[in-house]
Parts: sequence; C-alpha cells; structure tokens
Amino acid sequence: MRRRSPAAALAAGVLGVATALAGCESPVPFYPPGEATADAPVVAIGGAAPYVPPKASAASGVPDPRVPLPSPPPGGSPPGPGTTTPVRQAPIRLYVANGPEIDVIDPATARIVRRFGAGPATTRLVPSFDLRRLWAIDLAHGTLTPVAPRSGRLGRPVPATEPAGLYFTPDGRDALVLAGRARRLDVRDPRTMRPRVSVPLPCAAGHADFTPDGTTLLASCGRAGRLLRVDVARRRITGTVRLPAGAHPGDLRLSPDGSRFYVADPVRGGVWVIAAQPTVGPPGFVPTAPGARGLAVDRDARRLFVVGDGTLTALDLTGRGAAVRWRLPRGGSPAPGGISADGSQLWLADAAGMVYAVSTRTGRTLREVRVGGHPSGLIVHPQPGRYSLGGTGLYR
Repeated sequence: MRRRSPAAALAAGVLGVATALAGCESPVPFYPPGEATADAPVVAIGGAAPYVPPKASAASGVPDPRVPLPSPPPGGSPPGPGTTTPVRQAPIRLYVANGPEIDVIDPATARIVRRFGAGPATTRLVPSFDLRRLWAIDLAHGTLTPVAPRSGRLGRPVPATEPAGLYFTPDGRDALVLAGRARRLDVRDPRTMRPRVSVPLPCAAGHADFTPDGTTLLASCGRAGRLLRVDVARRRITGTVRLPAGAHPGDLRLSPDGSRFYVADPVRGGVWVIAAQPTVGPPGFVPTAPGARGLAVDRDARRLFVVGDGTLTALDLTGRGAAVRWRLPRGGSPAPGGISADGSQLWLADAAGMVYAVSTRTGRTLREVRVGGHPSGLIVHPQPGRYSLGGTGLYR
C-alpha cells in the first residue's frame, strides 16, 4: 500500500474538516482598501476577520460593520465605509516588544528607526480600538501602558492583574482583559483602562477572537484543554468546548468565511477546527508540525499560516490545494507579527534577538533585522481595517 506524503495528508485533513463544518465554499473576493465598493470585504493583515459582512442583530445591539458605529468610540470618531483614519496615513512600521524597550523597524529598509523605553518588561503590543495608540502589556509586572506610535511618548501605566490578552468589543465600548491565572475577564474602559466589572472564568484564558456578529468571544484555556464561549453583552459564560485529553489550545483565528475558528495547539502539533455555531459538529483537528504556536491569515483569505517549532505550514483553506510546509531558517518557535501590505512577507520575532521576514510564496528568508535582547512579539502597524479588536492583528 502506498503511503501518502505529509503534504497530501495535511491537505486531506483540511479539506475533510472544512467540508464537515462549512461545506466547500470559496472565500469571498478580496479587495485592497480603496478598490471595489465601499462596503466590500477587507482582510486583515496577519489576522482573521469575517470577510462576509454579518447581519446586524437588533436584539443584541451589535451594529452592522458596513456602516459607521452609532456612537464615537473612545479616542475619536470611527471611520465610515471606504474611509481611513488619520493614523492610516502614517508609515507602516514594525513594533517589537523587546523587554524594557520597543524597537521600531522600517520594513522597507529593514532598519531600526527608533527605540524607546516602555517599562520593565514589555511582552506584547496591541493596537487600540481606534488605531491611534498602542498598548504595551507587561505581564510580569501587571501593567498596561499607552504608547503613541509615532512619537513613542508613554502614558501612565495602568495596573492590571496578569494581563494575558487584551481585546476590544466590535462596538468599541469595552476593553476586555484576560486576567490569566486569576481566571477573570476584566471589562475596562477602552480609553483609560479603568475597571468596570469582572467576569469569573472557570479556567485561565490567554487568547480570544469574536464570532462574526460580535456577540460572542471564544477564549482558549491552554492548561485546561478547553475553550469558553462568553456572551459579551450579558457578561457571562454561555458554553464550554472540551477538547480531547492532552489538548493545549492557544492562539486562535476566525475563518475568512466566519463559519469556524482555527485554534493552534503546540502540544498536539496542529490546529483544532471549532464551529462558530456551537450546535454544528464536534471539533476537528489538522496536524501541522510540533509546537504550533501562532496563526496568521493570508491577504487573499485562502491560506492559514501556522508557525511551529522551526516550521511554517501554509494550510489551503479552500480545500483545492495541497498544504505546504517549510523549514524556518533560524529554527526555534518565533512569534508571528503580521503580513506585509502586498501579502508577500510574513514577519516573525525570534527570541534569540532577530526579527525577520519570510516569503509567503516560498518560505525563504527575505529580510533580517538584529534587534538584540529577547523579543517576545511584534506587530505590523497600521494595517487595513476600520478598527482593532486587539490581540495580534485582529482587525475588522
């Protein structure tokens, strides 16, 4: 009996899971900002988004994302369809969380253009809902610090209990902080980060994303091996997805068609596939490579990049092509930060002190920037989209 190649096995797994949960529909067409109609779908660089415009829900009060929000979010008025915010005119930069400093890199020249202090130990950087500032997360010391992207000016640090993840509701009214081992979801003011209310969680959550209509947050609890469904408006847990024994869910992304979530599992070495609707089928699993840590959706919404231990796997989300696996030249398990404006480069942060870009077509290294220290994450900012939902590159 002939054995299938690893690429063929990956392709079969993706196709089988996608067919079982959502059929074999092709993603909707991708339009770069400024092209096609004003309400045409736009994919986020390095993050998933529901490219099919969801319907507004009168009961939940969630606005239709194709029209301006009903009230200005904190920090400024939101842009309407086909418009851009002032920050969008700023040059694209890489912002690297590198311990006590933030390194700013020009991706066009692959040079460090700025470096400024950001507190004792910055572990992550998250764009604010209105894209006007960055939030520097210091997990070890429990602080959230506002940063002006262009000047590097820092605001006053805000105390936060174990801020494992920072997200923003699609209506811009709340900031959601996953309080790690404290097992809480802290709801805060998105501009000042002042506490509003805390929602107890049954496990320690670290990553999250929203359903297409924005009413539900799906959060992953790595050590507990399960995912939580949180009703955003009612501030309560509405369901739990228990994964098989040994699962360790981490980073997650909503699929381009909004029908399912992809959840990275570094222990199992692959991606769990969870239906966005809780009543549709059991979880599926697609093996990729050991140490599957981070996820990024391609600009054309047809591939999902999975970063593992020394590997980069490109899963074909349409089910019409073979999955491809490349060896990362520097090995390790780098943190993905985003895809370039033209979709040709995926930027990664290596904890050994290197930031580099690999080709999304061949997997080869295209650019390298030695930053020193121990970079723990990076973001490409600004990116297409009208607002940020937090995390690493979650834009709508």
